[in-house]
Amino acid sequence: MSLDFVNDTDWGAIGEDALDEVVTLRRSIHADPEIGLHCPRTTDKLKAALAGLQLEIREGGSTTGFIAILRGGRTGSGRGNGRTVLLRGDMDALPMQEETGLAFASRVEGRMHACGHDAHSAMLVGAAKALCARKDELPGTVVFMFQPGEEGHHGARFMIEDGLLDDPAPDAAFALHISPNIPAGMVVSRGGTLMASTDTVSATIIGRGGHAAMPHDCIDPIPIACEIVTALQTHVARRVPVTDPAVLTITKFNAGTAHNIVPGQVELLGTMRTLSERTREDLRAAFVRIVDGIAAAHGATAVATIEPGYPVTVNDPRATDLMRSVAVELGGEQAWQVMPPMMGAEDFSYVLQKLPGAMAFIGVAPPGTDPRTNPPLHNTRMTIDESVMARGVAMHCAVAARYLDAGFSG
Repeated sequence: MSLDFVNDTDWGAIGEDALDEVVTLRRSIHADPEIGLHCPRTTDKLKAALAGLQLEIREGGSTTGFIAILRGGRTGSGRGNGRTVLLRGDMDALPMQEETGLAFASRVEGRMHACGHDAHSAMLVGAAKALCARKDELPGTVVFMFQPGEEGHHGARFMIEDGLLDDPAPDAAFALHISPNIPAGMVVSRGGTLMASTDTVSATIIGRGGHAAMPHDCIDPIPIACEIVTALQTHVARRVPVTDPAVLTITKFNAGTAHNIVPGQVELLGTMRTLSERTREDLRAAFVRIVDGIAAAHGATAVATIEPGYPVTVNDPRATDLMRSVAVELGGEQAWQVMPPMMGAEDFSYVLQKLPGAMAFIGVAPPGTDPRTNPPLHNTRMTIDESVMARGVAMHCAVAARYLDAGFSG
C-alpha cells in the first residue's frame, strides 16, 4: 500500500478493475426498473452486491432507500481529522416504454431507466467495494447514500427526514449524474447555482357554460384561460430579471366537449423553474395574482394551485473545485468543462441545502455518436457508453479520499 494513499493511488486503474462487475449490476438493474419511493427489487440487488463488505447498513421508514457506512481505519488518527463524506447514487426509473432494442432492455412494461440511475447506483457500489478494499488506509468515514424517488418523488428529502444523514453526520456531499449529450469521460459542473427549482402549477378557471351560438349568455372560460397563459409569459419576459432567469411553461390546456358548447371551466397545468429562491417566491405569488385577477376581471372565478417541487441546486465552489481537480488528474485538462446553469431540477438539492458539496455531470455519449444529437435523458432511446462507468467509480473514490484527507483545502 502506498505511503501516500490519497495522492499516490491509481484511482483510474481501480475504476477499470471494477468495470465488469459494475456493468453486470447496471444491466441487471436496467432490465428490472422500478419507480417512486419504493424500489424493493433494486434495493435487494444493491444490498446483495454489497454483502460481505465491512459496511453498516441503515434504512429509514419512508422509502426503500438506505445508507451504507464505511469507517476508515485511519479515522481520528490525526490526518483527516475524522471527517465524514457522503456519496449519493439514485436508483429509481421513469414511467416510459423503452425503445433501445438492447439485449438487457426493460422487461417491465411502461418503465425504463432513461435517466441513468441504474448507472449511478452501480457506480456507487463499485466505489464502495473499492474503498472497502482499502479501508485500513482510509482517513475518515464514507456514507454511501442509495436513494429512490429522485424522479419527482422527493426521495432525498424523505431520507433526510428519516434521520439517515444524522449519524454519522456528513461534513460534505458529492454526486455524479451521467449525460449522453456530453463527450464520453468529460466531467462538467460549476460552482454556485447549478440547476433550477421546480414547482408544478395548475389552475381551474370557472365560468358559466352554455350554447356556443350565444356566448353573450355565458362566461366563456376559454378566452379567459388564453389571456392568463399570455399574461404569464408576459410577466416572465417583462418582470423577471434576465440575470436571474425563470421558466413558466403551461403544458396542458383542458376544456370543452363539443363544437357547439361553451364549457363551464378550463384546467391548466404547467411547470415553473427558477435559479434562485427569491425569484421562485416572486413567481409563485405572481402566478396566483395573475390567475385570480384576470378571471375576476371577466366575471369568472379561479383556483390557482402550486405544488412545491425541488429547491434550487447550489454547488459549494470549494467542493466543485475539488471535483475539478480530480477530473483533471484522471483525464487531463480536457476532461473538465464549466457548464452554464440549467433549468432541469434535481433532488440532491435537498442534500446540498443541508451540507456543503457538489454535483457534476459525466459524459457517456456512446462511441461513434454525436453528443449534440444523441437521444437525451428522459428519452425512450437513451443509451450510454458503459465503459465510462470506470471513470465514475474512480471519481467517487478519489473525491471521497481527497476530501477525507484534506477537506476543501487540498
